[in-house]
Amino acid sequence: MRERTKLLLLVGAFLAAWFLPVDEPRLQRSVIEALAMLRDYAREHVLTCLLPAFFIAGAIAVFLSKSAVMRYLGPRAPKALAYGVASVSGTLLAVCSCTVLPLFAGIYKRGAGLGPASAFLYSGPAINVLAIVLTARVLGWELGLARGIGAIVFALVIGLLMGLLFRREEGARAEATDPFAGAADAEGSGARSGALVAALAGVLIFAAWGRPAEPTGWADAVHGIKWYLAGGCLLLTLWLALRRFDAPEREAWVLETWSFVKLIAPLLFAGVLVAGLLLGRPGSEAGLVPGRWIEDSVGGNSLGANFFASLAGALMYFATLTEIPILQGLIGRGMGQGPALALLLAGPALSLPSLFVLHGVLGTRKTLAYAGLVVLLSTIAGASYGALVAA
Repeated sequence: MRERTKLLLLVGAFLAAWFLPVDEPRLQRSVIEALAMLRDYAREHVLTCLLPAFFIAGAIAVFLSKSAVMRYLGPRAPKALAYGVASVSGTLLAVCSCTVLPLFAGIYKRGAGLGPASAFLYSGPAINVLAIVLTARVLGWELGLARGIGAIVFALVIGLLMGLLFRREEGARAEATDPFAGAADAEGSGARSGALVAALAGVLIFAAWGRPAEPTGWADAVHGIKWYLAGGCLLLTLWLALRRFDAPEREAWVLETWSFVKLIAPLLFAGVLVAGLLLGRPGSEAGLVPGRWIEDSVGGNSLGANFFASLAGALMYFATLTEIPILQGLIGRGMGQGPALALLLAGPALSLPSLFVLHGVLGTRKTLAYAGLVVLLSTIAGASYGALVAA
């Protein structure tokens, strides 16, 4: 770095500190809101969602053979198989945009192609069956159906376009990867590894199971016994780890999990703080960006309103299922049906914290491409749906 650049940075930091509006009430509230959002994230998501996801990612990286990943998700795998597996895997987990990141990093590091890995990255938080059903119940069956169809189509289209946009880099990456690497370790990718990952996935799914908006039906019944189910899966995980894997394997698993924690957790927490500072917690008016600006910008069904809804959704953080009551309030304040769908398609799949982490995993170009595709497709889908509803 040149000395002139260092000087300019120091002068800029000095001026920022000099004019920092620490006495401004809105800034004070925003700082408190950022810290409160970080606290809420730590209390509600780290132990029940993020920690199991880190251990799953570590297990994938250590115990799942590279040949198995390459066979189903690798660049040379049949597209129908690769994208089908990626979409179904994400659907079964039904996690939020932040919890899916360690899982995405795990399969991508293990050799999955960028296209299938991107399809998995979108499908995990977006194709949430419970969220789609609740959307239909609370916001209307038309919006619920549109959300379900849009999320499934988006997972495939975004994955295909990411693979196409970076086909040269992916081709070079595929050439550098030995398709037979790990083939001799068939035992490690067999039933014992699958059972361990499935047990961990059970901990993740049941521990993160949210309370339905209406306390009826099977979803509410599962919520009533979620901790028994999660505890049973945890006990099964511990039993499998102690009985089916030796000490060096368990040590390798812990070290790999720790590598994902070091890579992802600092960026994720920084992103949560920034999101809380700018936008506040879901439903809050205490962020630097006033909530009324968002409300005033998503009325009607103009292309601008749909784009703004998509962009806002891509930056805001939604815990699983929280987007539904927030949208219910926004629709009650005049939000159009098109922008509502645009936010539903972009919001759960992206957030400012997840963009921080994706940049660390994929780099600037791939992160911007993925985020741009989500926002663009959500805008188009919202505008089309809005015009269809208005017709």
